[in-house]
Amino acid sequence: MSVASILAEKGRDVQTIQPHRTLAEAARILADRRIGAAVVTGADGAVLGILSERDIVRAVSEAGPEALVEPVSRRMTAKVMTCTEESTIETAMEVMTIGKFRHLPVVQGGRLTGIISIGDVVKRHIEKIEAETRAMRDYIAMA
Repeated sequence: MSVASILAEKGRDVQTIQPHRTLAEAARILADRRIGAAVVTGADGAVLGILSERDIVRAVSEAGPEALVEPVSRRMTAKVMTCTEESTIETAMEVMTIGKFRHLPVVQGGRLTGIISIGDVVKRHIEKIEAETRAMRDYIAMA
């Protein structure tokens, strides 16, 4: 199963935010949309970074409430790991596990085409295992 299959089911909507926006604005967007991260993009749509709830919590922990007026660019993760639509779910899960992050932007041909979460990946992985189990039971029952 590929990342494309996840995007086909869940959609390709990606919450983006510009680097000059404040952490307070970012927190409001994340809370309103009930999501855990936003991709930071430039005027040309290029991926510049990613900002997660964890990034905001760390900023407030380090700098206090004053951190909320800081620009997103100061607290975002600039070295963004990405995957492609052809990436397997197992590969995406491995990248997220090793990197210890929960959101992975999907980039195709240099353009942001979606984002997947660890929840998306785990759900599809479980579905795959359940399908394999059913197939094995059916095969055994026929034997």
